[in-house]
Amino acid sequence: MTDEAALPATGAVESTPKQEAADVVADLADDTRAGAVPAERMLIALDIDGTVLLEDDTLSPGVVEAVADAHIAGHEVMLATGRSWDSTHGIMRRLGIRPEYAVCSNGAVIMRRVGADDADEYELAHVETFDPTEVLTLLGEHLAGAHFLVELADGTRLFTDYLDDWNLEGANKVTFAELSDQPVCRVVVVAPEQTDQDFLELVERIGLTQVSYAIGWTAWLDIAPQGVDKSTALELVRGWLGIAPDRVLVMGDGRNDIEMMQWAVRNGGRAIAMHQGPPEVHAAAGEVGLSVTEGGVAAILRSL
Repeated sequence: MTDEAALPATGAVESTPKQEAADVVADLADDTRAGAVPAERMLIALDIDGTVLLEDDTLSPGVVEAVADAHIAGHEVMLATGRSWDSTHGIMRRLGIRPEYAVCSNGAVIMRRVGADDADEYELAHVETFDPTEVLTLLGEHLAGAHFLVELADGTRLFTDYLDDWNLEGANKVTFAELSDQPVCRVVVVAPEQTDQDFLELVERIGLTQVSYAIGWTAWLDIAPQGVDKSTALELVRGWLGIAPDRVLVMGDGRNDIEMMQWAVRNGGRAIAMHQGPPEVHAAAGEVGLSVTEGGVAAILRSL
């Protein structure tokens, strides 16, 4: 009999060098980051101006890295904006994303990626248009000196006067009467001498019932076809992607984000308003994050 304690047979035990063990841990972390253990896929729709982009045209702190991490986790991160496709595509490139779809022109235009996941080519998937004659005539009578711009179904933009806030690269200057020559998917009206409250009162007074509209922080009126907004386009995208309604997350800061926020919350998803947004946007979202300057989008995405 031996003095040593009897141990159960456990088989051969092999010691792994410390560096090799560290490499294994790192590989496991990389596998998890690359989607080896994916979360249930979410549809994450982000507004651009005031949400991912600051007033000086710089990106919100941390947004590029946070969006990349959300994509790696298997989520569909896309933009839903009032901007035209050309402008939206440029922001997508700055963010480093190539989503399957992009919602532009406040829901009147949906673009679809063509080809592989890493492709940067898109085609028109859906467009809504309307005859702008009546609304332009009505606004022209009440807003002397206003600046007008329309967007056609093919992305062509026509405008009446230059404005510093507009990116008019590739746009064509026309007379006011020529704005109504063709169906449009969007009308933009800017009246520098007016306030956003002036616009709210004007719209209520003249009754823009035949179109959808959103009023910006300044005297900026964005008009889309009746019944069309970011939410109607996002519902189409959600269906095409096969993502459950309660797996939707939207973020924005402006009045043109209200409908998509209400849509997300109504269907069991989430809506986050940027802190600097107006009270009615906060109310529609139900959740308020940090401001765009504080990295509001990045903070929410990191918490997922």
